[in-house]
Amino acid sequence: MPAPASRHTPEQAAGQRRRAVLGAGIGCLPGLMAGIAAPAAAHNEAGRVDPPLPAPALLLTREDATRTPLPEMLKGKVTALQLMFTGCTATCPIQGAMFAAVQAGLQRQARPDARLQLLSLSIDALSDDPPALARWLRQQGAGPRWRAAVPSVAGVDTLLDFLRGRSVAPDRHTAQVYVFGRRAELLLRSTDFPAPSQVLGWLTAAAGTG
Repeated sequence: MPAPASRHTPEQAAGQRRRAVLGAGIGCLPGLMAGIAAPAAAHNEAGRVDPPLPAPALLLTREDATRTPLPEMLKGKVTALQLMFTGCTATCPIQGAMFAAVQAGLQRQARPDARLQLLSLSIDALSDDPPALARWLRQQGAGPRWRAAVPSVAGVDTLLDFLRGRSVAPDRHTAQVYVFGRRAELLLRSTDFPAPSQVLGWLTAAAGTG
């Protein structure tokens, strides 16, 4: 007699994938993925940004349907930013799990720093409306310091050009993390799939230097 089909909500299924990646893949990232000091992959540009670059004045629609310029979302905070889209099934689940691990690290800090935040920016301006973004955040287990937003169709190209985050892979974006300081300036581009501990270290260092 065949076993009954498993019935999971999208949030439960995403949670299972996230736990599997955290247990198997993310824990191996330090050994599998090059860090910021290693040569960048051929399609990436990685390293410190010197001088820091001010974020472009892109108008974003957030998961709560409010509209905010990108610099306003960044100003006064130290931000780890990633590119994604909710329909992505290749790199984005791993990226979501990585940010979930970073979030867990932030929550374990003895003295939590409210200035540190995570931001997932979608490159699918046609499909990723606020309900889709909010659903994706729930699926990743995001807390109040992890937000999501999407620019306009024209703004996607501006964002990709500024971050240098284009990829020839099917997902069309790299799996880098971009670190912004409190002045809404880009400080660092990582290589693909940095370890959560690296991202935590970059955020903490940037918070200390402004």
